[in-house]
Amino acid sequence: MPIGHRPPVLGERTSGVLLHLTSLPGPHGVGDLGDEAVWFADFLGRARQSWWQVLPLGPTGPTGSPYDGPSLFAGSSLLVSLARLADEGLLDSAALATDPAMSSGEADRDAAAAFRDRQLRSAFAAFGRDAPAEARAELETFCLEQEAWLGDWALFSALKKAMNGAPWTEWGTELRERDPSTLGRARMTLGPEIRFQRFVQWRFFRQLSALRAACAERTVGLIGDLPFYPAHDSADVWAHQDLFQLDEHGRPTSVAGVPPDYFTPLGQLWGNPIYRWDALRERDYAWWLGRLRHGLASFDALRLDHFVGFERVWTVPSGARSAAEGRYTDGPGRDFLMAVADALGMPPLIAEDLGAVTPAVEELRDQFDLPGMRVLHFSFSEGARADRPHRFPKRCVVYTGTHDNDTSAGWLAAGGKDAALARDYMGGDGRATHWDLIRFGQMLAADTVIIPAQDLLGLGSEARMNVPGVPDGNWRWRLRDGQLGDEVAARLARLADLYGRSR
Repeated sequence: MPIGHRPPVLGERTSGVLLHLTSLPGPHGVGDLGDEAVWFADFLGRARQSWWQVLPLGPTGPTGSPYDGPSLFAGSSLLVSLARLADEGLLDSAALATDPAMSSGEADRDAAAAFRDRQLRSAFAAFGRDAPAEARAELETFCLEQEAWLGDWALFSALKKAMNGAPWTEWGTELRERDPSTLGRARMTLGPEIRFQRFVQWRFFRQLSALRAACAERTVGLIGDLPFYPAHDSADVWAHQDLFQLDEHGRPTSVAGVPPDYFTPLGQLWGNPIYRWDALRERDYAWWLGRLRHGLASFDALRLDHFVGFERVWTVPSGARSAAEGRYTDGPGRDFLMAVADALGMPPLIAEDLGAVTPAVEELRDQFDLPGMRVLHFSFSEGARADRPHRFPKRCVVYTGTHDNDTSAGWLAAGGKDAALARDYMGGDGRATHWDLIRFGQMLAADTVIIPAQDLLGLGSEARMNVPGVPDGNWRWRLRDGQLGDEVAARLARLADLYGRSR
């Protein structure tokens, strides 16, 4: 790799931007891995940024949340660039151009899913007719290399389609319990759909690899996001039922959540099944290590969502009305992270240590030299006196806000004691703006600073990505064409230079 093109590493003084792929502009309902993604990598390069952080890129569940999907390994078909497939002759560019346009102002998941599924099936048919031997061999190699998860995902997806979307617990005893002869018959019957699902995953990971290479050319690293739990109705739980707390019918006996916190007075009832850490430990955490290897094959660093869960788990009885009815049970703790270090070295991981953090969580994080997260919106609350920004450690990642926060402009405009203290803390004339908060973050001693794209534009609460505990209306914000231009890039580059974060 040429000098100047070395990827960034955690621990260097750097900065970056948080933008989910679905939030990119584009013509097909949601952003994807195509030209607009390369455009954003160009923007980051011009802005002297070192990191592009995304949310989980897997398929999503009914609410559209990337943290509650049917697979922790698969990529979302919504993110496969149709334009890239047209460039390769697998789709008709004219047909893509003449289809009814979908607004680039807001992610239209349902319309995008229907349109993209039709186009992907057309591309698969064209591949079956016309693909050269070299491409067929590449697909076969991909399938062999990824079989540990791909076989289960392709079969699960085909069965879900055949069962009109019914959850796997309603497929009948033989399929629910994965009777080998029944699965074999299903593979034969559903062969075309299974091959289609394999094809889609191949194209997704091929395009993600190309995007990572394009980022590397601009000295930008990709930070991925590793959700802590799969959804109950997922290929992961169906294929590995013995690793989760389920009854004899496959239903969860307890579910995950978080206790009452800053966001929700009754806590958050996620509904994901709880791991059987004893069973995982007996197998040397092989399934979790496979997840990490899989993520590290596509990203330069990974954010470990809900790091608190490795130390203690908020466990809620199935059927509880709210997460407030839960209690803490033990996570795997040091034993798990030692297994990670032994198997992988300690990879580039960011510990999402927000929420109910205890000294034991901090000790676990620090024992393995993992950078934690600091969120400026939270650091001015009454309960954060011991963690004001002047106390932030060097080994951490600072965010103005995350995907779960209001935008910085919205937060500041709403007023309140926290925002007033932030203005006073930053100094000036009391009219602090989003750029003042961004500049303040860049000044701090923290190794890494990540800014949500909405904050670069000063967008208000209408651009918020997610409101925790609210099931509808989230994950829809998108950039408009031309919103992030040269002026924003130049301003961000100047801050990176000024505070020693450019590379």
